[in-house]
Amino acid sequence: MYMGMGTADDIPLSVLFPQSSAAGLESLRRAARGVGGTQAGAFAKGWDWWPAYSVFAGPQSETWVILILCAVQPSGDGDWLEFQLQVGWTELGQHEVSASVNVACMCEADHGTHDVGVLTFVVGDEISLPQAFEACAERMTVQLTDSRDADFWRAREDLPTRRM
Repeated sequence: MYMGMGTADDIPLSVLFPQSSAAGLESLRRAARGVGGTQAGAFAKGWDWWPAYSVFAGPQSETWVILILCAVQPSGDGDWLEFQLQVGWTELGQHEVSASVNVACMCEADHGTHDVGVLTFVVGDEISLPQAFEACAERMTVQLTDSRDADFWRAREDLPTRRM
């Protein structure tokens, strides 16, 4: 399956979101440029996108991500954070936009990561795709200015601390 990677200016927004207006696409591009430009080193990899998921294909067992920006930040010995902004589909065929910080799991179950600081919007009558994307891009920009220490985020969410 084809996957694209690049900067905010490389994203084929009209392909990924064919139902969006020119003004809506420009709003998405501005927000994508803004969040990607906040921490240039953190986003060396840039954006990833999947044109094959641009049209809803019915309910799936997993989330189909259309567009994502993910910055992995090491935080101590074997510890990490991931700052993510993504657009995908809900089970009912609506766009879902979210921003989150994924903190390495230190639970006994060791199930991977915990999503903290999550902001999620389901696009519909209450909010448009550009509005949701702008809000999540702003949230991610703020999160990137917070601590890069995973234990800071664990304490904030009352999660188990790192095992030494």
